[in-house]
Amino acid sequence: MKLKHAVMALQAISSREINKFVRQRGRLFSALVRPALWLFVFAVGFQNVLGISIMAPYETYIEYQVYIVPGLLGIILLFNGMQSSLAMVYDREMGLMRLLLTSPLPRWYLLLTKLIAGTVLSVLQAYAFLILCALFQIELPLIGWLKALPALILGAMMLGAVGLALSVYIKQLENFAGTMNFVIFPMFFISSALYPLWKLEDAGAEILHLLAQYNPFTHVVELIRFSFYNQFNATSFYTVIICLFIFFSLAVWGYDPQRGMARKGGKPG
Repeated sequence: MKLKHAVMALQAISSREINKFVRQRGRLFSALVRPALWLFVFAVGFQNVLGISIMAPYETYIEYQVYIVPGLLGIILLFNGMQSSLAMVYDREMGLMRLLLTSPLPRWYLLLTKLIAGTVLSVLQAYAFLILCALFQIELPLIGWLKALPALILGAMMLGAVGLALSVYIKQLENFAGTMNFVIFPMFFISSALYPLWKLEDAGAEILHLLAQYNPFTHVVELIRFSFYNQFNATSFYTVIICLFIFFSLAVWGYDPQRGMARKGGKPG
């Protein structure tokens, strides 16, 4: 693989994904509205999880909003990663994936370019949400915006790799909604996105507490949360790195054309 060809492939696939996103303006709108609802509406109810009265002062409500912002950034990355997998299923049904995989470039690199393109879109949406938070005077450390960038990139790549791996096993677009309900909502709610893990432990929900600790999304949120305050969470960092490697390897293995023919009972030529 020559560097020139690799750069051309990355540019072509990335520009295609970005142009598609620009044409679908509703994606950006939905990406901002979903976490905004959690931030400004549902946050009132979830204050009780932290032991905060609904009648608490406005300053306390703002403090809770600041706490859940990293979790809401995580859900932006999570939903965009799943939408990327939806696009992969569509491309496979239309035959575009078969055409892409027949190019002379390595399969792992082609999937990596798709992952990088999705990561760029995820990070841009995350910063658009941070701007929205700033407009509503939810004060986060400005230096944290920069410090959180590596965590956002790493988290977006890991969640995008989850989407890539899932797209291998989603055969039709009609099955996508059901599959996502068994992935997105469990990953989101069984995590530290909305409340600290120690609250689950104190409440006696030991099974949920254990599941949350082994939930990759929890470590994405914690990595982002710590980075906002210039702290490094080594456990979350290494967990996200390992999960990224595992899910991306599963995607590369699943998109092997010879394996695809073998599942259909054919023989590779």
